[in-house]
Amino acid sequence: MLDGMTVELTNVRRAYGDVTALAGVTVAFGRGTFTAVMGPSGSGKSTLLQCAAGLDRPDSGTVVVDGTELGTLGEAGLARLRRTRIGFVFQAFNLLPMLTAEQNVGLPLRLAGRRPGRATVRGALAAVGLAGRERHRPDALSGGQQQRVAIARALVTEPAVVFADEPTGALDSTSGAEILGLLRRLVDSGQTVVMVTHDPVAAAASDRVLTLTDGRIVGDRPC
Repeated sequence: MLDGMTVELTNVRRAYGDVTALAGVTVAFGRGTFTAVMGPSGSGKSTLLQCAAGLDRPDSGTVVVDGTELGTLGEAGLARLRRTRIGFVFQAFNLLPMLTAEQNVGLPLRLAGRRPGRATVRGALAAVGLAGRERHRPDALSGGQQQRVAIARALVTEPAVVFADEPTGALDSTSGAEILGLLRRLVDSGQTVVMVTHDPVAAAASDRVLTLTDGRIVGDRPC
């Protein structure tokens, strides 16, 4: 693994039937960096994120996260890595509606076989500006607050990298700006963030913009 790199993809290919989603992508993401991945619909953005996060397996090529090549892992090992070293934030939040914010954030620790300490969970919520909202269920929170819970959930295991798939796509402009500011602060404190977005305003919060077309990287520029 290259020095200073949290995630590396080398010649990654992924097809779904006759549709090629990734056509030999090679890219690396450094520690403490914020990368936006852009491109038209069907360009391979979400597939890139899912392969990098171990949510989908490429047909060929290698993916290395925090020094571990994902292709060497069985399903159980891959699940353990995702639960401990990878955080993922979805556009639709994916919170469990019957659980409180505190319980949603502690869920990855429980899935990893660890008892979530109250101080750890509440610290994660406080870090995203939700101190005092620990016992609220998702339906009692605004969209922006729900996304903050989702980010706290992604951070609670202290992952090497956080992947975010359109994290502001379901939010109004004010809430979206707050989430981007939060992600920016995480990066400034040393977290690696890779974000798929279609919004150039959201991409402007990043350090680097990758552009995909037809499963290939056609642009890679600092922001």
